[in-house]
Amino acid sequence: MTAGFLLAAEQKGFEVMELRGDDPRLASLDTLSGNQIPLHFLLRLHGHIIQVVFLYERSGNYLWHGALRLKPGMERRFASFKRLDYGRHAGAYDRPELVLTVLDGLDVRIPRNVSRFLSEQKHARFLECRHRDARNFLQLYPDDSSPEAVEFRRKVKSLLHLAARTLAPLNIPFWLSSGTCLGWFRQCSVISYSRDVDIGIFIADFRPDIIAAFRTAGLSLKHKFGKVEDSLELSFLSEDVKLDVFFFYEDGDIVWNGGTQARSGRKFKYVFPGFSLCWAELLDLKVRVPCETLDYLSANYGPMWSVPLRSWDWKTSPSNVQENGAWPVAEWAELIQVY
Repeated sequence: MTAGFLLAAEQKGFEVMELRGDDPRLASLDTLSGNQIPLHFLLRLHGHIIQVVFLYERSGNYLWHGALRLKPGMERRFASFKRLDYGRHAGAYDRPELVLTVLDGLDVRIPRNVSRFLSEQKHARFLECRHRDARNFLQLYPDDSSPEAVEFRRKVKSLLHLAARTLAPLNIPFWLSSGTCLGWFRQCSVISYSRDVDIGIFIADFRPDIIAAFRTAGLSLKHKFGKVEDSLELSFLSEDVKLDVFFFYEDGDIVWNGGTQARSGRKFKYVFPGFSLCWAELLDLKVRVPCETLDYLSANYGPMWSVPLRSWDWKTSPSNVQENGAWPVAEWAELIQVY
């Protein structure tokens, strides 16, 4: 199809540039290079550029396009990179419903919700799993293939998908945090001995009905620490796997989340450099991660983040933990709730 399209374009007088790249759908921890697939066509005629972007369906039922990589000299000779709207980074989109319309006498399909699609474009940047580094990691530290570990990964997948389905109607964006983010970045999977799922949400996106939504979805509230103004943290339980929801507070060029020790009322603060959010894929789910993933994880786990550490104390082990006072005893009933 692509060869015929390019030939037809050339016959119409277009100068054509085809940009190809590896197919990430075929990449895995076993096979690190996929087949080459078309990513972008650039068609030039009379000084005007038409950019054709190929969207591919990924296993998480979303659409993906690759990054646009112009070879040295191409920009000046063929097209200005600044004029190309798509492809500065790889991107991911929800699959839009398409409707037929007429544009300049041509039958074309466009997203039914154009404004939503254009809004997605602004935040579509996608980070591919680091397959090569993950394979090297697993050669040093083989994955746990015990029935218990396999079952844990199944439960984590189910819980992450449930969290995404629950938060989407509330328009609450979340990202992989702590050990769950580390597992994605380090080994393209989950850490089987972590025993929980960690997600982050900006406090600005908090909705009062979030607890009721998770309960309706079948989760039980395990604890609620802090308050919206300070160090809010929620923990839910699904079967025997915890979903820890950490709320993050923006403070100048840093971001932090809080922690509370239930028996003493002591408060802790975990400080991160500011970050933006990108899409990624974990366990067949399109999910957000900090774009500056390495900085995020290095803040939390230090320079040795790549070395597994089974013994972990959330009060002392993180590199970015700070003592943050204590809750007044008179407020414990409201601010330290354990179920």
